[in-house]
Amino acid sequence: MFFVAGAKNNAGRNERSRSIYQKFREVDLLNKKKTVTALKPGEDRAIFLGLGMILSSVMMCFVLGITILRSYADSVWTEEGVCVILNSTVTADMNCSYNCGSECWRDSKYPCLQVYVSVNNTGRVSRLSHNEETQDTSTECFYVPRCQKDRVAMHVMIMNISERLKVNQQVTCYYDPSEQQENVLLTRLYDQTVVFHSLLWPSCMLTGGALIIVMVKLTQYLSRLCEEIVKIKR
Repeated sequence: MFFVAGAKNNAGRNERSRSIYQKFREVDLLNKKKTVTALKPGEDRAIFLGLGMILSSVMMCFVLGITILRSYADSVWTEEGVCVILNSTVTADMNCSYNCGSECWRDSKYPCLQVYVSVNNTGRVSRLSHNEETQDTSTECFYVPRCQKDRVAMHVMIMNISERLKVNQQVTCYYDPSEQQENVLLTRLYDQTVVFHSLLWPSCMLTGGALIIVMVKLTQYLSRLCEEIVKIKR
């Protein structure tokens, strides 16, 4: 009887120990599930953020590629030189149109300033234009102002530009090394600095988005690795 009672007591203690261990095990699993459940939405949001940054950077690169980079690549005025101002005179009045309302356009005139320069003191005489946009608008005039009703204001603006060019006898200019374009430019719309900054920010956004995704995936991998190590120790 003593041995039977002892065996029953041992069996009861073992069952109570198993039940206590089972409860602790269930509590541990429940806490892990809660932690995983809490972390999963945050990880998903981080991944969506990274993907959004990557997609935005790709779209920015596409837009900049068809605007700034294309204009920079198509420009033939790639060589920088020194231009000596030879002559700066107003030749004639040019016609232009300005917007006066909905479907309303009126004519006006602005003075055409022609500037001739000598490139790098080589004796080559060329006509100077302000930038590529001015060159496309008018090959004869140095600068094309925004057309407006007040002709006097446009005339004063052009005369001020002419006086400044006469004061600065030497200016930095850009010319076509192949000499297919006779005109030279005072400034470029998109130079190397503009191209660099236009590519810098999309590249930073792309790198940041990729780093966010890599960090989330690395965190998930380390979490699974820790769980496997804990299971092996148990």
